[in-house]
Amino acid sequence: MSLSVLVQHLVPQKALSALVRHATRWTFAPWKDFLIRRVVHSYDVDLDEAANPDPAAYPHFNAFFTRALKPGARPLAGAADAILCLADGRVSRSGAIAAGRILQAKGRDYSVEELLADSDAARDYVDGGFLTVYLSPRDYHRLHMPLDGELVETVHVPGRLFSVAPFAVEGIDRVFARNERLVCHFRGERGPFVVVLVGAMLVSGIETVWGGVEVPPYASKITRRDWRGRGIRLARGAEFGRFNMGSTAIVLVPPGLGHLDPGLDPERPVRVGEAIGRLATVKS
Repeated sequence: MSLSVLVQHLVPQKALSALVRHATRWTFAPWKDFLIRRVVHSYDVDLDEAANPDPAAYPHFNAFFTRALKPGARPLAGAADAILCLADGRVSRSGAIAAGRILQAKGRDYSVEELLADSDAARDYVDGGFLTVYLSPRDYHRLHMPLDGELVETVHVPGRLFSVAPFAVEGIDRVFARNERLVCHFRGERGPFVVVLVGAMLVSGIETVWGGVEVPPYASKITRRDWRGRGIRLARGAEFGRFNMGSTAIVLVPPGLGHLDPGLDPERPVRVGEAIGRLATVKS
């Protein structure tokens, strides 16, 4: 075990994440301006595409981190049958779900059942497809719908807060299925699909447009919320949530709904709205 991975097991994950949450919302101008300048410089953030390109105008660091983009900055793929990328970032892994297991990294995988914390829901995805996207500090941190869908259920799953940076994904078994996460079940015209928002070390929150702040508080038990019949329908490409600090998002599609692009290789840059796959052709 590498030293960096060992540290992940030893440090007080939730206490550190709570500290970061407060620090990134401190409105003291010298502090928040310092943090913003550091991230812009260190990660070469493109402020020209931000709805507000003035870094000093943000009331605190988290407001900058979750900044909106100018209209048209993320055009949607034109094809009506395109499955869209939900986030800016880099591909961690993508491909087929093999007998209910998802590839995490070379030599490491985990089950759909443990990721979703639901054996019944997992059956829909046993031989489906998945895309895992890692968002770094330089990326746009709002999340958008890969397909048209109605929200059916959310499941807040308690867990650890290991880093989801590449070194941790390669070195920690089942990291996405062990970390705290929000599982979002949708149903579209062609069938169900799932988006999983994974919490991580120093990540101070997950928010959705329908529920507001979902994480924290950090959970001690699984919490399910039934959204059936509440009319929460979101169009393909619509914003549905955001990460307050960087993390990872996972999309699962069942067999028969469509196929993902086989060229989604690890470390490939992706952006919101680009086509990552195609819906299956409807037979008449």
